[in-house]
Amino acid sequence: MKNKLIVILGPTASGKTDLSIKLAKKFNGEIISADSRQVYKGMDIGTGKVTKKEMQGIPHYLLDVVSPKTRFDVAKYRKKTLKVIKDIQKRNKLPFLVGGTGFYIQAVVDGLIFPQVKPDWKLRKELEKKSTSELFKMLKKIDPKRAKNIERDNPRRLIRAVEIVLKTKQPVLELKKQPINSDVLILGVKKDKKELSSLINKRLLKRLKNGMVAEVKALKYPPAGGGVSWKRLEEFGLEYRYIALYLQNKISKQEMIERLQKEIEHYAKRQMTWFKRDKRIHWITPKVALRVVGRYLV
Repeated sequence: MKNKLIVILGPTASGKTDLSIKLAKKFNGEIISADSRQVYKGMDIGTGKVTKKEMQGIPHYLLDVVSPKTRFDVAKYRKKTLKVIKDIQKRNKLPFLVGGTGFYIQAVVDGLIFPQVKPDWKLRKELEKKSTSELFKMLKKIDPKRAKNIERDNPRRLIRAVEIVLKTKQPVLELKKQPINSDVLILGVKKDKKELSSLINKRLLKRLKNGMVAEVKALKYPPAGGGVSWKRLEEFGLEYRYIALYLQNKISKQEMIERLQKEIEHYAKRQMTWFKRDKRIHWITPKVALRVVGRYLV
């Protein structure tokens, strides 16, 4: 166990969380979230954050790390995650790195070493004048690999990605690497397009029923004041972006739901495009996962 790490990845709504808990219970494991939005406090329903009950006693890490008003990037995520992995291995437990943020997973496994690029406020001010479509086209031109996985409707991530490339003069994925010192097994949970679309729709409706709109309201208007700005909420993309637009009366409820369904499906497609290029991934069904992990641990 002391030098092993299992990664469970796949598109959104594919069932990674349930599978990881099942495997962690079976193989004495603990789970680290690899989700770029689950690190934020108060963003629970919209990110699909696992509940205490759903954890079934399995420790989970890299959840609720910072306030949504605080900037948290992939370099900070990598540093914290490597520390947690080392601690889990020290205790002879099996770490499971679980999520759908491919860039975060690669940063940990392949050890992307990010330069300390300070914010260039003049550059950012210029980039903020551009639409998300224009920013995405710009990124696609200067760093096509990064563009394949990024949320194309998230201006904050687009601007930061463009900023890093322009300041370092090289694509992000060509930066220095320091692979993790672990024996890594990477498992992918795959669903066919029709099934995934249905799962996304069911999950979306369930989240709306469970209070996702109220969650965004609470982030904007907390009892003590000093809530998250509309701009910041929109920067988080997907659920938070479209619910924020709905709450500002910029789109109707029906339009919010329809656009969310479409954008989440597009996001899942981009996730798979990113994952498919990694030949180390063993694409499995939950039924065979126990057997595959069992063989890995022998």
